[in-house]
Amino acid sequence: MKIVIVGGVAGGATAAARIRRLDEHAEIIVFERTGFISYANCGLPYYIGDVIQHKADLTLQTPESFWKRFRIKMKVQHEVVAIHPEKKSVSVRNLVTGDTFEEGYDKLLLSPGAKAVLPELPGVDSKKIFTLRTVEDTFAIKDFVTQHKPRSAVMVGGGFIGVELAENLRELGLAVTIVQRPPQLLSPFDADMAAFIHNQMRKNGIKLALGASVTGFQEDAEGISVMLKDGNPIHGDMVILAIGVTPESQLAQDAGLALGMKGSILVNDRMETSIKDIYAVGDAVQVKHAVTGADSLIPLAGPANKQGRIAADTICGGDSRYHGSQGSSIIKLFDMTAATTGINETHARKAGLSVDTVILSPMSHAGYYPGGKIMTMKVVFEKESYRLLGAQIVGYDGVDKRIDVLATAIHAGMKATDLKELDLAYAPPYSSAKDPVNMAGFMVENISKGLKQWHLSDLEMLLQDESVTLLDTRTPKEFIQGHIEGFMNIPVDELRERIEEVPVGKPVYLICQSGLRSYIATRILEGLGFEAYNFAGGYRFYEAVMLDKGLNETAFPCGMDK
Repeated sequence: MKIVIVGGVAGGATAAARIRRLDEHAEIIVFERTGFISYANCGLPYYIGDVIQHKADLTLQTPESFWKRFRIKMKVQHEVVAIHPEKKSVSVRNLVTGDTFEEGYDKLLLSPGAKAVLPELPGVDSKKIFTLRTVEDTFAIKDFVTQHKPRSAVMVGGGFIGVELAENLRELGLAVTIVQRPPQLLSPFDADMAAFIHNQMRKNGIKLALGASVTGFQEDAEGISVMLKDGNPIHGDMVILAIGVTPESQLAQDAGLALGMKGSILVNDRMETSIKDIYAVGDAVQVKHAVTGADSLIPLAGPANKQGRIAADTICGGDSRYHGSQGSSIIKLFDMTAATTGINETHARKAGLSVDTVILSPMSHAGYYPGGKIMTMKVVFEKESYRLLGAQIVGYDGVDKRIDVLATAIHAGMKATDLKELDLAYAPPYSSAKDPVNMAGFMVENISKGLKQWHLSDLEMLLQDESVTLLDTRTPKEFIQGHIEGFMNIPVDELRERIEEVPVGKPVYLICQSGLRSYIATRILEGLGFEAYNFAGGYRFYEAVMLDKGLNETAFPCGMDK
């Protein structure tokens, strides 16, 4: 059996190695148009930032190492320019010599990936504008930074790659501004959780111009200006475009393969395309979202690797199935970490789901053990069924292991109330006897048993409602340092003795710093016959969101560079 694979990196290279492990006699040829067959795509921003210092460290495998270990022919700088399903062959151009030849196959696997989106805007062809998608892109940016020593950069786009590169350029000493049309960075996060990310970026000197539409670019001797629709230009020594990627599917389209959303390649759960003996994996294919079941594009390395393995199994006669992508992601933000899995509240509501959330601020490990740091967790679940839908965490130590536990729980189809049952490892340097994931489960269980809560979206209405009581249960010192106007202050430890100060017959809406003391106060009030609601998130959460909102409105009004 002869297998031709178009494209290496995550999906193609994984499939090639897996096929060899399953079939020692198969002839396997991989055509890759770049000069690199398997490289650490996700590490590219960190090479630019000197965290990864050697080019060789980006290369996971070479054509020589693949041949030596797997006897797989890796043809770099070879571009497949046409597929001929009727003849079961492909046309290939040698990009070094320019020669074109035809290669037959028994099975064909497409792993073309995705390409960076280039907007059709004036000045976009400037030599001072870069994209970051391939190793060659990385070297171009690195060479420009090394040779020209830019003092400033404008990042157009605030997705994962854009934010990672912004951090790395900032660490090199550049003044960095991120410009983008959406009002927040990192769309997998809800706007309230993104507030912590925005504040962290600003804290480390990165300017944010959110909600700003780019209309073009103007190069001059001193650098390049990013022109905005409703504001003054933002000037920098270089510009990086990171506004997203689109599937590389022209080859598939020309061959007559069925396409899906945004031109992606349609595949079934065995990674088979609409034409027999042709398979596809990676960033170019349409998948099902594992939580919603909706058609999705999720260009991540983890799913691409899994798909490559499944395609290899199918090609070799196995029956592996791909059950969808969950979108689990994590990102380093200077000394902070942000992670997400499943769907957020915004996407859940757009999907027509009836949802609720719990927000908590636990310590990374036992409070009495030195060095613990607070993280903020938001867990999204479906009302009535309590099906676990998604989670977001922003913090420092321990974010990665909590998001992975929650990702596993979602994959297993657990209910949010089941999180309380998980038997998780505990020792004071690593966790608490009640792990943050368990705590989220306890909170959801309380709601399932009738505990009432209120959310930040309810605040404006509550401040205008004279039929309710607004109560802050923090200490007087905390209250003086910052509070929401309209709230009265009774510390939780004094509530029983001062209960006559709480008007009878009115619902009480409570808040404290993190949600714990107000929860205790809620239980006290319920026990005394009051209708009480606890605030999801606490004043710390409210303050972070309001700070971000204020800075977004004043730092770059209408996208203007101050």
